[in-house]
Amino acid sequence: MDFNKARNIIGLRVLSDNLIWLWVKDKSVVVVDPSIHEPVIRYIDENNLNLKAILQTHHHSDHIGGTRSLIERWPNVKVIASSKEKKRIPFQNLSVEDGETLDILGEEIKIIEVLGHTNSHIAFFLNGENPVLFVGDTLFSGGCGRIFEGTYQEMYSSLERIKSLPKNTLIYCAHEYTKANILWALNLRPKDQNIKNKFLEVEKKLSLNELTIPFLLDEEMKINLFLRAKSLEEFTFLRANKDLWV
Repeated sequence: MDFNKARNIIGLRVLSDNLIWLWVKDKSVVVVDPSIHEPVIRYIDENNLNLKAILQTHHHSDHIGGTRSLIERWPNVKVIASSKEKKRIPFQNLSVEDGETLDILGEEIKIIEVLGHTNSHIAFFLNGENPVLFVGDTLFSGGCGRIFEGTYQEMYSSLERIKSLPKNTLIYCAHEYTKANILWALNLRPKDQNIKNKFLEVEKKLSLNELTIPFLLDEEMKINLFLRAKSLEEFTFLRANKDLWV
C-alpha cells in the first residue's frame, strides 16, 4: 500500500499486477477502476469512510469487476463512465463525455478521452497545485496500453494529449508494469542514461516492496519511448516491437 500525501491517494495491489486507487478527502473516498471488491470494502470499513464515487476508465473486467458488489454495499454511489460504454458498463449512473467537467469531493475533475486501448477509454484529470491524472491503461511508466480496439493514430494522439498537461502532473495508471517496460526500452536504447537511471530507481523501489507508481509526467517524458516518439510512424514501430517483445 502506498500513500500520496499531496492528494491522499492510496494504492491497493490486487490480482497479479492491478492497482486500485482510492482518493480520500476528509471521510469520503473515490475509487478508481475497482477490479475486485473485497480489499476496497475492507479498507473503507477499517477507516470509517463513505464511498462517494467510482471512476471507470474503460470496460475491461479487471477494471470493473468489483463495481457491482460496491454498488450493492453503497447503492447511492455515483458510477462515472463514458457515455459510449452504456452497454459494456451498464451500471454507470453518471455518463460523461470528452471535455466535460465534474465536481467531486469539492474539486474539479476534467474528462479527457484517450482512445486507442479501447474505443471509449477516458482519463480523469484533477488540476491544481498538485495535478493528478487517473489514466487507466493508456499510459504506463515506460510503456503504453496495447491497442485492442482503437488505432495507432488514436493512441498516438492520446499520448500527445497527455503530454500537453502540466509537467508536474502525477500519473496513476492501473498496472505495475514498470520493470518489464524499462527492460524493453533498455533493449532498444542500451546506452540511454535516463533509462538506465530509471531502471536502477525501479529496482530499488521494488526491492523495498514499494510501488513504482505514480510517476511524474516531466520525468516520464525523458524515459518513455512512446512519449518520445516524434511521429506516428515511429510510434507504430515501437508499439509493434513491444507487442513482439518477450
